[in-house]
Amino acid sequence: MASPILKILSGRWKHLILWFLKFNPRRYNEIKSRLWGLSQGSLTKQLRELETDGLINRKIYPEVPPRVEYSLTLKGEELIPIIDLMEEFREKFGDKIN
Repeated sequence: MASPILKILSGRWKHLILWFLKFNPRRYNEIKSRLWGLSQGSLTKQLRELETDGLINRKIYPEVPPRVEYSLTLKGEELIPIIDLMEEFREKFGDKIN
């Protein structure tokens, strides 16, 4: 049985989305512009899954056109040290992993 943390981070882009949101709330296009090669459909799916898992908030501002911002929840903020450790591991051993 897969670990709950592995299930949460199972999407190819989820850890990168969370890492990018650690600094500030971001709009959809800001996230998309930082993640080259990620399709609109995939980003939308990953954001919905992260929201369903309680890791990010989606806030819609009543403007025309509507402005939507994504930010980390407290649960999402708790994952950031794990994601940072994953990045440190990649920097240290990334080229040595087969």
